[in-house]
Amino acid sequence: MTVLGKSEIIKLVRQGIIKIVPFDESQVGPGSIDLHLGNKFRTFKKVHGIYHVKNDVSHEELTNFIEVKDGEYFLIMPGELVHGITKEFIELPLWLSGRIEGRSSFARIGLLTHLSSGYVHPGTKGKIVLEIVNVSPIPLALYPGVKICQLILEKVEGGEPYRGRFYMQEKP
Repeated sequence: MTVLGKSEIIKLVRQGIIKIVPFDESQVGPGSIDLHLGNKFRTFKKVHGIYHVKNDVSHEELTNFIEVKDGEYFLIMPGELVHGITKEFIELPLWLSGRIEGRSSFARIGLLTHLSSGYVHPGTKGKIVLEIVNVSPIPLALYPGVKICQLILEKVEGGEPYRGRFYMQEKP
């Protein structure tokens, strides 16, 4: 697989082949695009009992939806996992896929921005959900609009469009 570099990413965005809304060219680094944290979160309910993990698992049953206003923050406690979402709406062609990577400056303070599902399928259309975990011993305040992660784009041969359960996602 080939990772797209800065000039190729900018060219494809300008041509409308890659769609990122909102977008500013300053978001593009040597081999990735910075994405910003959105305003919508899901927190886990306090459940007394067992949740059985099967193929029809539903995160909605276990979580509460919270929206934070611009300028305010979301507090994530030590050991807590929350779902966040990117501010950017992404649309990829069938011949590109992506990987979400956290930012090293945040990892150094114990903030992980995606726990396990960092793959962005070819043909994806929507915002990207982030599984955010605080592994530090202190509460961390998350501000909507902060550069929370990076999207690395890779060429795909024989890609098929993603039309799964989370296609056209707008909230976590």
